[in-house]
Amino acid sequence: MLRRTAITCLALLAALATTLTVSIAQARSLDDIIKAGTIRIGINPNFPPNSSRGANGEWEGFDIDVGNKIAAALDVKVEWVPTETPQRVPFLVSDQIDISLGALTRSVARAKLIEYTVPLHTEVMAVLTTEKTPIKDWKELDNSKYTLANMRGNWSVDYLKKQLPKANVELVDTIADTVRLVAQGRADAIVENIDFFMKHTNNYPNVKWKVLPKPIDVGWCGIGVQRGNYALRDALNIVLYNLHKSNFVNESWEKWYGAPMLVKVEPNPYF
Repeated sequence: MLRRTAITCLALLAALATTLTVSIAQARSLDDIIKAGTIRIGINPNFPPNSSRGANGEWEGFDIDVGNKIAAALDVKVEWVPTETPQRVPFLVSDQIDISLGALTRSVARAKLIEYTVPLHTEVMAVLTTEKTPIKDWKELDNSKYTLANMRGNWSVDYLKKQLPKANVELVDTIADTVRLVAQGRADAIVENIDFFMKHTNNYPNVKWKVLPKPIDVGWCGIGVQRGNYALRDALNIVLYNLHKSNFVNESWEKWYGAPMLVKVEPNPYF
């Protein structure tokens, strides 16, 4: 995905390889979905705050809010389909889901296999640090006096070894742990898709957090549909325009992520 908790390069390659071996099944059209009265929405089952089971056992998160709005606009009910990261494209190709959420970053490789809507949200690779780290550009972290916090298995671990080879790297298992390392002064910065880390900074209100203003990279995440399912894609684009124009997307994002989207999507009625 760029998506990140983060998908590794190996996982992306595996997803694409798996996709190519899946038999293509005819997608349900927009008319089929309306006649059935349900839309099958693929969501990542273990990806809070996008989608996960809440304390009451029900699905909750940013993707759940968006999915419910889509279903309401189409006047159908939602069937949530747990879809792990590598399954998203194969599930679309094999008609196991009608649409895929789950931070599906638009890429040329995926565009050869599926259709995308306009962007739903962005993922911004940037630097999360504190006032104790006097840097203005991420390349300044390429210094042995700095330690970067990251997660085992993240795609960005190898990326940073190439881009910032002089920096030290401290690896932990979760997003919360990476933020804790920086909050406790055991690491100086996190270089990743920072949107997914911001909520955890609220656990350390006495730390003076800062995000460097210049993004390293911006990923644009749309909703995936099967190739050729243009009527459904176009209807979703209209729904997304209305959700962006009403500021619902940004408000839901801030509710679940604890901070505004770093790079907001500007609504465009012409797709």
